[in-house]
Amino acid sequence: MTDTANLDPRRLRDIFGSFATGLTVITANTPSGPAGFTCQSFAALSLAPALVTFSPARTSSTWPVLRKAGSFTINVLPAEHQHLAGQFARSGADKFAGVDHTPSPLGHPVLADALAWIDCEIQAEHDGGDHTIVVAAVRHLALESEGDPLLFFRGRYGELSQVERLLQVAG
Repeated sequence: MTDTANLDPRRLRDIFGSFATGLTVITANTPSGPAGFTCQSFAALSLAPALVTFSPARTSSTWPVLRKAGSFTINVLPAEHQHLAGQFARSGADKFAGVDHTPSPLGHPVLADALAWIDCEIQAEHDGGDHTIVVAAVRHLALESEGDPLLFFRGRYGELSQVERLLQVAG
């Protein structure tokens, strides 16, 4: 039998937050212009075939807009771009204000200074509780820089060196 007493949302967030994740911005060119959102649930799923996955919240107002495009670009953020993670996490704002970008081969925004980008086409969506699990096929990709990625760890943005220090203090 499972003990559900420790499964309150705050405790789950605290414990799940002990796993450092990278931050991406998922973008698409839509009939009403470029759209995008910050996503920390991105992961490689398969090498053959090349598949990735991520899980937007069911409450996301941006994911339905990107879904209609049928394809999108995943931009891997560098450590020094915390401001972009914050900008693309906001609802109701012009997320692309002041953000330089160029089109990917599929025509979606590749953010200037992204460490890497991955053009994808949606393959499937699955129920994931309060999130949707998206599986996408990789169509194009490029490594743009060898810099460090922007991380999210224990509710804060960080860099690899910061996470290493936090682990040493906690350890």
